[in-house]
Amino acid sequence: MSLRVNIAALFILYAGCPMKLSMPRFESAPVLVVGDVMLDRYWHGGTSRISPEAPVPVVKVEQIEDRPGGAANVALNIAALGAPASLVGVTGEDEAAESLANSLKAAGVKAIFQRIAHQPTIVKLRVMSRHQQLLRIDFEEPFATDPLALGTEVDALLEGVKVLVLSDYGKGALKNHQSLIQAARAKNIPVLADPKGKDFSIYRGASLITPNLSEFEAIVGGCSDEADLVAKGAQLMTELELGALLVTRGEHGMTLLRPGHPALHLPARAREVFDVTGAGDTVISTLAAAIAAGEELPHAVALANLAAGIVVGKLGTAAISAPELRRAIQREEGSERGVLSLDQLLLAIDDARAHNERIVFTNGCFDILHAGHVTYLEQARAQGDRLIVAVNDDASVSRLKGPGRPINSVDRRMAVLAGLGAVDWVISFPEGTPENLLTHVRPDVLVKGGDYSVEQVVGADIVSAYGGTVKVLGLVENSSTTAIVEKIRSR
Repeated sequence: MSLRVNIAALFILYAGCPMKLSMPRFESAPVLVVGDVMLDRYWHGGTSRISPEAPVPVVKVEQIEDRPGGAANVALNIAALGAPASLVGVTGEDEAAESLANSLKAAGVKAIFQRIAHQPTIVKLRVMSRHQQLLRIDFEEPFATDPLALGTEVDALLEGVKVLVLSDYGKGALKNHQSLIQAARAKNIPVLADPKGKDFSIYRGASLITPNLSEFEAIVGGCSDEADLVAKGAQLMTELELGALLVTRGEHGMTLLRPGHPALHLPARAREVFDVTGAGDTVISTLAAAIAAGEELPHAVALANLAAGIVVGKLGTAAISAPELRRAIQREEGSERGVLSLDQLLLAIDDARAHNERIVFTNGCFDILHAGHVTYLEQARAQGDRLIVAVNDDASVSRLKGPGRPINSVDRRMAVLAGLGAVDWVISFPEGTPENLLTHVRPDVLVKGGDYSVEQVVGADIVSAYGGTVKVLGLVENSSTTAIVEKIRSR
């Protein structure tokens, strides 16, 4: 069912409760992008003198870089997140079109271009020196697009996608907005539009449109405050029969509006703004991929807000990768290090593996932490890049160690372990052994301390079966929790 139809069900407002973010399954989220494609070309070079012909710097071009721009950048961002991306757009028959096609093919985007002879592909040339833009030169003419031909290509692709994105830069590729929207709605496919111009009626019936504040105010008039923005946004949604409206507001974040529900205001998440080029593309691409992956709209918007905060810290038109977004989610959920739930731990492991990091796992009671534990955990950490310590909960320790144990509750034991430099993540488990946890975590290395053979280590068969490594490390002599407890009791 389309996003527009489901909008009320999707918007269960989290009334004062922070929404919990997770990484969507983007690999099962095919998206089709239709719109104005362009080539973003960068000339990089040093400047060491002023021209004798005019008071301008002379740039010695040392590197030429081509990046997909416009609708092509939206498709590239979707593919970078790991979602299947298709693109329909208009180009000339020239070198720039070939550069676009090659870049998109290399990124895994299925691109179909309506090529118009004797008309150039749109190119935005930026002259850069020392990471600063000195000049931008635009090569463009509005395309005399054949709407019927573009619609035919779209119809052929709609069967295999879950979201349609209209990436409109007003360059002439999109002249049949309504027929595209109606075609998608007939197949219950949500339509997301990044609008341009002063006539938003062409987006009537869309599931969601994403104007920036300037574009929004050009339609509804200036907004004196947030209440005014919300009121004018509600009126616009009614007039255009929109499922939702997302207004991006730069340093003020973004505001999500939907009929019959309170506004959702999200603050800007950028740590440092370096370049806002392509930020709107990142927002709509992340939204589209997340919705296609089945995320509820508030979650999708929150993810898009995180992605926008990443991209404005980059130079020029840039895509956000799945590992980058996953790490941002980890920061948001506090799962970079420390005590985690299973869901948080699996997210952290996915991110670590995306960065080619080797996962080490060990387990124990760790009732009273002593020098032997510290040395052992440091040795375990040396077997890879990330160390997980799984801790028996209080009931399982009592079953293993007898009455009076544990001395310290599981939350205190985990807090102490999480404070060690060698330990990345700590998790508890209720069973006597960590075998169930190992089937979920699937570490690269299982480590155990003591006088065991590898075959005697609990879970060794599980890890060995999928090609993991099992290692037994010696313990530091004269270091034992049981001995410490007995010594305290004897005194």
